[in-house]
Amino acid sequence: MRKLLFSSICSFFIALPVLAALEAGSNAPLFEARASLAGEEFDFSLSEALEDGPVVVYFYPSAYTQGCNIQAHEFSERMEAFKAAGASVVGVSLDSIERLNDFSADPDYCAGNLAVASDVDGSIARSYNLTVRDAPANGFPDSRGVTIDHGFAERVTFIVTPDGKIAETIAPPSPIANVEQSLAAVQRLAAE
Repeated sequence: MRKLLFSSICSFFIALPVLAALEAGSNAPLFEARASLAGEEFDFSLSEALEDGPVVVYFYPSAYTQGCNIQAHEFSERMEAFKAAGASVVGVSLDSIERLNDFSADPDYCAGNLAVASDVDGSIARSYNLTVRDAPANGFPDSRGVTIDHGFAERVTFIVTPDGKIAETIAPPSPIANVEQSLAAVQRLAAE
């Protein structure tokens, strides 16, 4: 019963419609956030990351949930292809930095290859015009059985070019399709 409830809640958050996410051609809101890579905390700056090339900024509901686990694993597995296209990737969620330290180091998901940033109050997600929903009153267990007690942002990915513009907004419901489309977008940018 608990797994069914968990799956139902995850499916609800994955299926949330993208209401008004920033579109291609918009200026990407620059942000700084506490982030984690391979379990090590650092200060992430989008403006600094853009100095090295395009950045894939992907928002996801929560670490250690069904679709987010799949998406993080896919990004991690394809990180070399993103780097070959000259792009970097950062995931952003409303998870605490402590949860993200675990998630970023977890060999089944981020595997030490994928940086994830903490947006605990949802302000970064809102600056990209994403809907942020409150957590259920009593929270619900993640895939490890730990209660999730924070809000959730929509699953939307933005391809941001070094000039600070959004090249593409990607919001398919499938976490795998999201990663595939993100990689194709940065490869197109590299070919230009």
